[in-house]
Amino acid sequence: MATTSKSHAGSDGRRKWSASVTTDSTHPREGLFNKSATTIARELASKRVSPKGPSSGMRMLTFYINRAGHNLSASRLRTLERAKNLLHERIQKMRHRAAA
Repeated sequence: MATTSKSHAGSDGRRKWSASVTTDSTHPREGLFNKSATTIARELASKRVSPKGPSSGMRMLTFYINRAGHNLSASRLRTLERAKNLLHERIQKMRHRAAA
């Protein structure tokens, strides 16, 4: 039984499903994901980029990491993972404040 996968581009030139994903009107500025972890986390948590809060920024960052895949260098991936940790800490602080 042959199955096809949406996640892998074949040699026939098909594009990955993620290439056709569009986003809403909020976008991080050009080149943001090439900055430091603290800059990435700060901007993705801002209301200008993520009006729905830092959780939205976390989704953007995770989507970027998943789209980049093996094209990320080890050092760049470490920086992006550090930004994810910083965003996670910010989300936890917000939840803690909201619960209090």
